[in-house]
Amino acid sequence: MQGYLPGIIKQFQYYKNLADKAMAQVADEQFHWQPDEASNSIATIVKHMAGNMRSRWTDFLRTDGEKPWRNREAEFTAEPTTDRAAILQDWEQGWECLFDALSPLTDTDLKRIIYIRNEGHTVLEAIHRQLAHYPYHVGQIVYLARMLAQDRWQSLSIPRGGSEAFNAERFGKDKERRHFTDSL
Repeated sequence: MQGYLPGIIKQFQYYKNLADKAMAQVADEQFHWQPDEASNSIATIVKHMAGNMRSRWTDFLRTDGEKPWRNREAEFTAEPTTDRAAILQDWEQGWECLFDALSPLTDTDLKRIIYIRNEGHTVLEAIHRQLAHYPYHVGQIVYLARMLAQDRWQSLSIPRGGSEAFNAERFGKDKERRHFTDSL
């Protein structure tokens, strides 16, 4: 397990970075756009993720991950009057809560039992649960941002037609142990 926690933190940072870069390409008036009434806007997804992060990671070794103060249903209420800056401030606070909770963990902590809605998880299982949940929503944010930005979109990965050059650059380096996010 040596190196597990630093690698997991890098994974979470990677997904936050993807969402941040995608949202930066969306105009303020597009931040609340919904494809239809049953779909979520970027703003709604961000509110949900921020609420989830604050609930799951606040005092997560000692209290249930679904906090009594969380109002999950309100996270899905699309309020176009909610200021983008305020929503993004909540987003940053949610990520800060996650990173503050993960940073001091040790490999021994990974075996501890924590609860989410009274269901026991090892800390390792809880981390994996959230590492599946957040990228699911980050993909939604990226997809919506890509649709909204249209021809102004700046690729967040290897752009179409760029695979050969990307692979040549990567295979041009010596083999070494590194995290794929190190060069991002």
